[in-house]
Amino acid sequence: MELHLIDRGGFYADINFALNAEIVATESEPSPEPRREYFPVWNLVIDGPEATVLWDTGSHPDAGDGYWDEELFDAFAHTDADEHDLETALDEVGFAVEDIDTVVQSHLHVDHAGGLHNFAGTDVPVYVHRRELEHAYLSAKTDEGGGGYLASDFDHDLNWRVVHGDRQLLPGVELLHLPGHTPGFLGAHIERDGDGEKENDVLIAGDTAFVAENYEEGREMGTSIFHSLRALHESRRRLRDIERRTDATVLYGHDPEQFDDLPRKL
Repeated sequence: MELHLIDRGGFYADINFALNAEIVATESEPSPEPRREYFPVWNLVIDGPEATVLWDTGSHPDAGDGYWDEELFDAFAHTDADEHDLETALDEVGFAVEDIDTVVQSHLHVDHAGGLHNFAGTDVPVYVHRRELEHAYLSAKTDEGGGGYLASDFDHDLNWRVVHGDRQLLPGVELLHLPGHTPGFLGAHIERDGDGEKENDVLIAGDTAFVAENYEEGREMGTSIFHSLRALHESRRRLRDIERRTDATVLYGHDPEQFDDLPRKL
C-alpha cells in the first residue's frame, strides 16, 4: 500500500487559531505584535491493491476569488488555492481525478471539502460520518451549527456512503470516529505490511490536532475551531493509545514543519 501526500497550498491565519492564547496582552506587554502563520492544506492518496482512495478534497480553487465569503477569507486567507487545484495536485504525484475509486471526507469544512465538485454526478463513493453530514447542512443552511462550512462545497449529486461509527474501509484501512473538532470527524489507522518487512503504520489525526503542539504537548487549539473540548481530549487519548501500540506516524491537520519534513511518498 502506497501513500502519497498531496500539496494543496495553504492558508494564512492568526497563530491563536492553532495555539490558543499563544499571543496575549499582558501588563508588561499590553499590545503584543499579532502573528499570522502559513498552514498547509494536504490530501492523501492511499493506493492499494483493492482501490485508490483520496483522503479529503482540499479547498475550492476559487477560494480567493469570491467563492469563500469575505469574512471567511479574511480570517483564513487561502491565497494559492487556484495554483493547487485537485487535478494539478494529483498530477504532480502521478494520478488523475479519474484514477480515484473512493473518497473519504474527514469532515466538510471549506479547506477539506472544496474539491467534491470533481465527483458530482459520478458513482465514486464518498464516505462521510452521519453526524458530520447532518452538522454541515445544519451549519451551512441555518443559524445553528458552526462556522467553516459552505453548502456549495458538498450540496452536490454525490454517491454518499454514510459512516455511523468506526468501520473498515479496506483491508488495513480503518476509519475512526474522532469527534471534537467537529461532531462527525473521521481519522484513520492505516496498517501496512511490506515485502517481508513491516512498514510504519500511519494514523491520520487531521484536525484533531491542528499542529504538533496540540497532540504532543497538550496545547489547545483556539476555541472557535473545535466543537467539543471533552470529545477532542477523548479522541486524542484514543489516538495516543493506538500510537503506543503500533509506533505509527501521526499526521497532523496543518502543521507546517511536519508537512515540509515528510516525504511526498510515505
